[in-house]
Amino acid sequence: MCGIVGYIGSGRAYGILMDGLRRLEYRGYDSAGVALERDDGTLSVYKSSGKVADLEHLAEGKDTTGSLGIGHTRWATHGQPNDVNAHPQVSRGGRLALVHNGTIENYRVLKETLSQCGYSFASETDTEVLVQLIDYIQETNHCPLPEAVREALREVDGAYAIAVVERDQPDQMVVARKSSPLVIGVGEGETFVASDATPIVGHTDQVIYLHDNEMAVIRRGKPLEVQSLAGEARPSLDVQTLRLSVAQLEKGGYPTFMLKEIFEQPSTLTDCLRGRITADCRRVVLSGVVENREKFLRAHRIVIVACGTSWHAGLIGKRLIQEMCGIPVEVEYASEFRYGCPRISEDDVVVAISQSGETADTLAAIQLAREMGAFVYGICNVVGSSIPRNTHSGTYIHVGPEIGVASTKAFTGQVTVLVLLALCLAQIKGTLRPYEVEPVAKALQRMPATIKEVLRLAPAVEQLSRTFTYAHNFLYLGRGYNYPTALEGALKLKEISYIHAEGYPAAEMKHGPIALIDDEMPSVIIAPNDSLHDKVLSNVQQVKARGGRVVAVINSGDEAIKSLADYCLEIPEVPECLTPIVASVPLQLLAYYIAVNKGRNVDKPRNLAKSVTVE
Repeated sequence: MCGIVGYIGSGRAYGILMDGLRRLEYRGYDSAGVALERDDGTLSVYKSSGKVADLEHLAEGKDTTGSLGIGHTRWATHGQPNDVNAHPQVSRGGRLALVHNGTIENYRVLKETLSQCGYSFASETDTEVLVQLIDYIQETNHCPLPEAVREALREVDGAYAIAVVERDQPDQMVVARKSSPLVIGVGEGETFVASDATPIVGHTDQVIYLHDNEMAVIRRGKPLEVQSLAGEARPSLDVQTLRLSVAQLEKGGYPTFMLKEIFEQPSTLTDCLRGRITADCRRVVLSGVVENREKFLRAHRIVIVACGTSWHAGLIGKRLIQEMCGIPVEVEYASEFRYGCPRISEDDVVVAISQSGETADTLAAIQLAREMGAFVYGICNVVGSSIPRNTHSGTYIHVGPEIGVASTKAFTGQVTVLVLLALCLAQIKGTLRPYEVEPVAKALQRMPATIKEVLRLAPAVEQLSRTFTYAHNFLYLGRGYNYPTALEGALKLKEISYIHAEGYPAAEMKHGPIALIDDEMPSVIIAPNDSLHDKVLSNVQQVKARGGRVVAVINSGDEAIKSLADYCLEIPEVPECLTPIVASVPLQLLAYYIAVNKGRNVDKPRNLAKSVTVE
């Protein structure tokens, strides 16, 4: 991981690559580099630990001419983040340069074999092993680069998206993928390559997504060649039109992408809901559910697989589906699913949730579920990503590109889609009648306006955040639908402020965490007027009795908790099943402003990547 960009055409590659790398910074990285091939076939490689700006400084004053090149932002998986381990990695003699996302699992065996053949290695990376392997095959077999790449990848176990260029071949680039995304942009006399569409936007809106175990040979002035690793040509290139704009990838006057995305939620939820609720609010229509009604009706169980924020959304989905539809639901970390001896049958529906649609663990869980005969349904944000292409059906959340590493609008979009899914399925099963659907659907239709009202809390939350910048630990508590909300609030704080925070079911506080409570450990307690309000009130009293400071998220007019809590954030009242959408917004703002007060880079928190494409 984490970002690839490539260009071949008539323009100056360096500027296009650097713009692309800046667009990919949101994915998270610790070094960056480019390889440029000039028109005379000479190859230059510049790479540096640190940020893209450091790479620009390194390349300043050097020869950056050429109309073919590849670039990379690296999130370290093998070896420390330093100049030597940065990509591109080159073969001995500097004949080949390669950038790579993913992990080569059998790189140690390959490295040992190559060492016995006289190869030495400068870096600690698995990527250098791959480029040396391609070099060895090409020199041994006296074959062209595409054939050497194909043969090398047949020897590789693991995940990869790669782009390779060769000295003295200024008109050719070879790319390939397996379990890591790669998209090709087709312009007028020029071709772009990237990990996702963001570097391509503004250059062309015509893209081709490579499939697993495919490679493409890009030659200047010639048609694109896409083949399987077995050498079979793809029957159709399936060119798609991007629905992204440059404006969506810019901050739009906000200081950070994260704040922009928090404030975008009224509009993104409007897009998420559009066309999915009938005018009278008595029916919800998700085409992916309706078209596969028999699969859902036969389901003995639903298993939700996801990671991180998406896992929290899945926990809310579990409660929604069990309460509305009466179907047993399990929620699994996708990273643990494969290793827990899962018992999956043809009578199960597996729901996979991912913002990026490229999460490696979730993709692996999907593959296993399909092999075991389950019907797999995806909930995803990025159109054309791997998860929609590998599931039987699904629903896009349509919240637009999320650039900030800490997810905000994708979480509320995921929860909204899970509410719609539960309502739609309940109608099909007959567990909810139209008059029971109506109040929830009406509240969903009002949700954009409701979130606008919640966002008015921002100045108060900003002021409140200064009080807690000192804290080293936070405890987040919630019950029922809002236990996952507490988990998500804690995750947001730890991700971007680096303050240790834990989310707990409020009743579980007495089984351990209460020992930590004192006047230096704030507790954030989510306490709307729901069926468990009195229980949560008791938890607030328990925290206060031990000298703890309480920030309570409550509904307007809740005098009982207001009289106990040190600080209250009042949110509008909505049906109980929708409270996580509303309550999560002030928690996003609290995490954001605490992090800003601590001087953190909220869009690019340390050690994190936006799209986790390795296990």
